[in-house]
Amino acid sequence: MSKDTPTTPSTLPAAGWAASYEEEPSQASAPPQPNGVTALKPFGWAKDNLFNTPLNTALSVACLAILWFAVPPIVGWVLLNASWSGSSEACREAAGACWSIIVVKHRLIFFGTYPYDEQWRPFLACALFVAMLGVSGVRALWRPWLAGAWALVLGAMGVLMWGGVFGLTYVANDKWGGLPITLMLSVFSITLAFPLSILLALGRQSSLPAIRSFCIGFIELMRGVPLVSVLFMASVMFPLFLPEGVTVDKLLRALAGLTLFTAAYLAEAVRGGLQAIPRGQYEAADALGLSYWQKTALIILPQALRIVIPPIVNQFISCFKDTSLVTIVGLYDLLTAATVATTDPEWRPYFAEVYVFAGLMFWIFCFSMSRYSQWLERLANRYTRR
Repeated sequence: MSKDTPTTPSTLPAAGWAASYEEEPSQASAPPQPNGVTALKPFGWAKDNLFNTPLNTALSVACLAILWFAVPPIVGWVLLNASWSGSSEACREAAGACWSIIVVKHRLIFFGTYPYDEQWRPFLACALFVAMLGVSGVRALWRPWLAGAWALVLGAMGVLMWGGVFGLTYVANDKWGGLPITLMLSVFSITLAFPLSILLALGRQSSLPAIRSFCIGFIELMRGVPLVSVLFMASVMFPLFLPEGVTVDKLLRALAGLTLFTAAYLAEAVRGGLQAIPRGQYEAADALGLSYWQKTALIILPQALRIVIPPIVNQFISCFKDTSLVTIVGLYDLLTAATVATTDPEWRPYFAEVYVFAGLMFWIFCFSMSRYSQWLERLANRYTRR
C-alpha cells in the first residue's frame, strides 16, 4: 500500500477494522442491569412459575400453608424439644423425640445379638467394607489390583466376623445381626445377581429352544412370586431336598434366595436394553466377522447396559431394602435389630424414634447409590451426546 492511499475502512486490516469498531459502544447491546434486579431474580422466578395462573397461585398458597403448619411441629419434635441423653424418665418429661434410646440401644441396633465385648469386630468389618465400596466408586482406581484388594478385605471380614483364628473368639453366624447382615446380603446378592442376569437376558433371546425356554421359565417363575415365598422356600423347603446329614447355612440360603430373585428382575431390565439396540449394530458386527461372544461383549452389551443404568440401579436399591425380609429365616438385619431394641419395656413407648433412625440409615445408603448412578450415567453418556 502506498503512502498516498487513503486509509478507508475497506483498506484497513481486519484486526484494525474490528478494533476501530470495538471502541464505539454498540447501540444494540443491553444496558447494564442494576444490582437490585439480580436480587429480585428469585421473586421473578416465583412469579413466573408459582403464581403465573390462578390455579398455580391457589396450589402454591395451599402448599405454603401446609408447610407453615407442618414444618414447625416437626422441627420442634425432632430437634428443639427432643431429649438427646439421659434415662427414659428424662424422655417422659421432654415434649419432643426421645433420641436417648438410640444412644442407649445403638449397639443392639447396629450389631444385633453379636457378643457385646466383641462388637468392635463387626464395627471394623463394616468400616472396611464401606471403605472398599467408596474406593471402588472412584473411576481413577478401577485397576486390576482392586480385585486383589477386595479379596483381602473379604478375607479380613470373614476372619473378623467368624473368628476362631489369631486369638479371636469364634462367633457363629446365627449371632450376627444389624448392619453387617444388611450390607453383606445386599452387596453380595447384587454382585452375584448382575452377571447371572446378563446370562438370563441373553438366554431369553437365544435361538436355542432349550436355553430360551429355561430362561423364560426361571424369570417368569421368580417374578411371579413374592420374595417372602422365595426366602421361605430357601429356608424351609430347600433343606428337605438335601441328603440326610447335609445342611446349608441359613445365611447362604438367604443369600441364594435374594440373588436368584434379584437376577430375575435385573434380567428383564437388561433384556430391555438389548432390544433397544438398533438392528444395524448387529449387522455391522456380523459384517466385521465377529463371533457371537465378541459381538455381544464388545458392541452390544456396553450399549445396552448404558441405556438401562437407571432401572438397574433401581433394582439394586430395591434389593438393599428387601434385606429386611430375611427375618423370616431367622436373621436379624438392621431393621429387625431395631425392632428388637424396642422390646425393652422401659423404652417401648419410643419405638417411633428407632424406626426413624433405621429409616435414615436406609435412606443414606439408597441415596448414595442413586447419586452414584447419576454420575455413572453422565460418565457413560459423555461421548454419546450430539
